Amino acid sequence: MPQRQPKQRALAKTQPQAMAELRRALSRRKKAELVEVLLELAQEDRGVLRQLTARFDVTAAPDELVAATRQAIADATSFDQRDINRNFTYDYQAYDAVKRNLGRLIASGQLRLAMQLALELMKQGSYQVEMSDEGMMTEDIEDGLTVVLKALENCDPPAAEIIAWCTAMRANDRVDFIASKPLEALRKRFQAAASR
Repeated sequence: MPQRQPKQRALAKTQPQAMAELRRALSRRKKAELVEVLLELAQEDRGVLRQLTARFDVTAAPDELVAATRQAIADATSFDQRDINRNFTYDYQAYDAVKRNLGRLIASGQLRLAMQLALELMKQGSYQVEMSDEGMMTEDIEDGLTVVLKALENCDPPAAEIIAWCTAMRANDRVDFIASKPLEALRKRFQAAASR
């Protein structure tokens, strides 16, 4: 099975000598200059922004986190229409960012926002799976959804709301198999609780 590949431009293998030269050049710079360069790179390339945000565990305000998660979903699920029915590359680092951001939203008490974003992830992600040959990104989509599913298992929201969300999640699944068992188990659990 082919390995998933990030949807970023391929970097040529860097020669050890070139890295040593770069290290020396960077070591001569002031901290403020290096910070400015990193910020410029992050502003120009969302992949760099995601890497820096993850590496330095940067937490954003809920509004910014929602926007960043929507952008990460768009980046993760994008593909070239000319590659339909092929094993195309995709940005699995963006899927990691989606998972991380959903977890951060939940940790900050924004479970309902995370549920809304999970609906978007299911809709766009399942479309990407449908358009691919083998659906190699299915596991990445399920990893992000699992964060929300586990949070719902461990809280006590209104049963009708969770049942409706599970139904909407299944309706958004264009391939009808992404996280289907955990969604069905969650729906049944809350249906049983509602009937008591």
